[in-house]
Amino acid sequence: MQDHYFSRRKFLYTGAVALSGAMLTSTLPVLGQTAAAPLKIGMIGTGNRGSGIARLLQKIPGMELIACCDVIPAHLQRGLSLAAKGAKAYNDYRQLLADKKVEAVVIATPLSMHYPMAKDALDAGKHVYLEKTMTYDIPQALQLAAQVRKSGLVLQVGHQYRYYDLYHRVKEVIGQNWLGKVTHFECQYHRNSDWRNPVTDPAMERLINWRMYREYSGGLIAELCGHQIDMVNYLLDAHPLRVVGMGGIDYWKDGRETWDNVRTVFEYPGGVKASVSSILSNAYKGYSIRVLGNRGTIEIQRDKAFVYSEEGKKELAVVDGVTGATKTDQTGEGVPLKFGIPGQPQPEPTTSALLAFAESIRSNIPPASGVETGKIAAIAVHMANKAIETGVSQSWLPSYDA
Repeated sequence: MQDHYFSRRKFLYTGAVALSGAMLTSTLPVLGQTAAAPLKIGMIGTGNRGSGIARLLQKIPGMELIACCDVIPAHLQRGLSLAAKGAKAYNDYRQLLADKKVEAVVIATPLSMHYPMAKDALDAGKHVYLEKTMTYDIPQALQLAAQVRKSGLVLQVGHQYRYYDLYHRVKEVIGQNWLGKVTHFECQYHRNSDWRNPVTDPAMERLINWRMYREYSGGLIAELCGHQIDMVNYLLDAHPLRVVGMGGIDYWKDGRETWDNVRTVFEYPGGVKASVSSILSNAYKGYSIRVLGNRGTIEIQRDKAFVYSEEGKKELAVVDGVTGATKTDQTGEGVPLKFGIPGQPQPEPTTSALLAFAESIRSNIPPASGVETGKIAAIAVHMANKAIETGVSQSWLPSYDA
C-alpha cells in the first residue's frame, strides 16, 4: 500500500467556489514489486486485446506468460512472440487449463466464450482475469458469481478503470461535495469507423469480426459502454434500478447484426440519471464522462479531467427575446483535476489492473473489480441491450441480488 498525496490547490472560478486537493490512499501495488517466483500466466485468446495484454505483461516483474491459446494460427503465433521463452502453444483452451504449470489465466476471447472458459478455469483450480463484459447474459453472471464464492480462487474482471487513480480522485472529490448534489451523468464512447478488422478469407469473417454478430457479442453496449456503466456504478456505489434505450443499424449497411449506434438512460437510486451512448459515425470528444451536480461539473476524458463551476456571474438580461430573464455567464476553461503522485507518470490502467490481479492472488485480497462488481456491470449491460431490443423499460429484479 502506498499513500498518494495531492498538492493543496485552491481556485476561484468567477469568484465563487473554492476547491482544494487532499490525500488519497491507494491500494494499488507498486510497479516493480516481485514475489519469490513469478506468477505463471496462460493467455486464452491472443487477438488484438490478448496480444495487447501480453505486451504489458512483458514489462511487469513477477508475472510470466508461459502458455498461449488461440484457434486462429496467426493470432497464436503473435501471442507466442510476446510470451516467455519456451512458452507452450495450444489451440484448445482445455489443454492449456490442464497444464499444471499455469497458475492463472487471462481470458480475452469473444464474449460468448467468457462464461464457459471462466467456469472451466475455476474447475481446473486456476485464478482468472476475465475481460469485460463478464458474461454473455444475466443467468451466466449469476452462476459465475455463485461459483467464484465457493471456489476460494481470484476472479478479476477487466474493468481496469477501477484501478486508475483518475477515477479514485473523481470519487473522492464527489464525496467532498465539490459538485454539490450529483443528479446526472452524461457518458459517451464514440468512434468514426466501421469497427472492423480486415479479413483476407471470407470464411473467417464471423470469427475475426465477432463483435458484429449477436451470436458472439453484446455489441457497443458490452464492448465499449460497459466501461462507463461500471464507472457510474463505482462512483455512485449503486446499481441501476431501470433502463430505457434505443439503437439501430443506420450508417454501416454491411451485414452486421449488432447496432452501429445506441442510446440509453439508466436510473439510479435517488433519481440520478445516467445517459450512455455509443455511435460509430462521429468521434467528436470520443470518450467522455460528465458528472453533473448543482454546484459544478467534472468532465472526465481518457487520462485527465476538468472541473467547472456552476457559480457563474448572474444578471438580468434579454435572453431569447425575453426581457428580464436570468443570464448566467459560465464560459471559460475548466480547472484541471490533479491526481496521482506529483512528478511521477501514471501507470497505464490495464497495467495497474494486472499488478493488482497478481497481488490479489499472492495476498488473498479480493479484487476491486471482482465477480460481484462484474456481475452488476454485466446485468446492467444486458438490461440495456434488452431495453433497446424490445423498446420496453427493463428493471433490476430482486433475483439479481442473489
